[in-house]
Amino acid sequence: MSIKKVTHIDNVKLREDGQAVVILDQSKLPGLAEYIELENREQMYDAIAKLRVRGAPAIGICAAYCMYVLAAREDSCGDFMKKLREEGEYLKSSRPTAVNLAWAVDRMIDKAESMSDEADEKVLDALRNEAVAIHEEDMAMCRRISEFGLSVIKEGDGILTHCNAGPLATSRYGTALGPILLAKEQGISLRVFADETRPLLQGARLTAYELDAAGVDVTLICDNMVSSVMQKGWIQACFVGCDRVAANGDTANKIGTSGVAILAKHYGIPFYVLGPTSTIDLDCRTGADIPIELRDPEEIKKMFFCEPSSPESVKCYNPAFDVTDHRLITGIITEKGIAYPPFEESLKNMK
Repeated sequence: MSIKKVTHIDNVKLREDGQAVVILDQSKLPGLAEYIELENREQMYDAIAKLRVRGAPAIGICAAYCMYVLAAREDSCGDFMKKLREEGEYLKSSRPTAVNLAWAVDRMIDKAESMSDEADEKVLDALRNEAVAIHEEDMAMCRRISEFGLSVIKEGDGILTHCNAGPLATSRYGTALGPILLAKEQGISLRVFADETRPLLQGARLTAYELDAAGVDVTLICDNMVSSVMQKGWIQACFVGCDRVAANGDTANKIGTSGVAILAKHYGIPFYVLGPTSTIDLDCRTGADIPIELRDPEEIKKMFFCEPSSPESVKCYNPAFDVTDHRLITGIITEKGIAYPPFEESLKNMK
């Protein structure tokens, strides 16, 4: 099943009866486009933890709909808010690095608390409307990020991207891929180099899939080929997404991002981080304060291999993210504009 309209993929939605969240299972792409339904807290946790839904904005949208479904299933007897907060903490623990997850859960809880004196039906209606608002806001946000991102590149540029920050990771256009897809719509030709992004291959499985479906000139490279294509002068800018931005401008993104930034600095190539202001965490002082999720070692040794790639007894270190030092970042592109150094000031003003 190919995606025809790549600027808008229906990857997260509420089932018509409001009793389940329906997601496109990204773990099956590109071979199979399969939708699954999340009806209970365990299925929701599993979908987020196992990257069936992924990308900071998409996780936030999914979490908002999940909170509505869980609230609708709560018995009106007993402490509704206590149960809702417990469900929220459970969901937030599925992927602690992505700030959009906690942001969306907390926003839904705040909405419920603000209506504590209202009838149950009104509270549920408000929660459903809040989840829809989070989804619609993301669509508008992606368009604005895309427009600001397009302003820093030009016809014929080569863009390198890491991991996946397109429509699959958001709701429309995407963040890091948004300017590229918008350029395609406007007839601006770009050349994109997508690194495979080990060990989960989001660049190969998802980014290359989306860009190819959109008719964008995309070339897939291995992660260790980044220096080579930069050295050849094929890259004029790097666009990456982010899962959290600290107050000083340090950013957490998929493991390998900081290495791309270091190489870009060496070759004098602008390095841009693209994401919504909801990923800016002013309570997080520096990147050292960002919790980094450690994942199953089997992702390195067995996933995508017919046979294990190393002896069973060998230890593995498998962090999901790394932190890119703010001194390596040219600008942070959000729906409110582009933040430039010093980030302590520009991010605070933007937020």
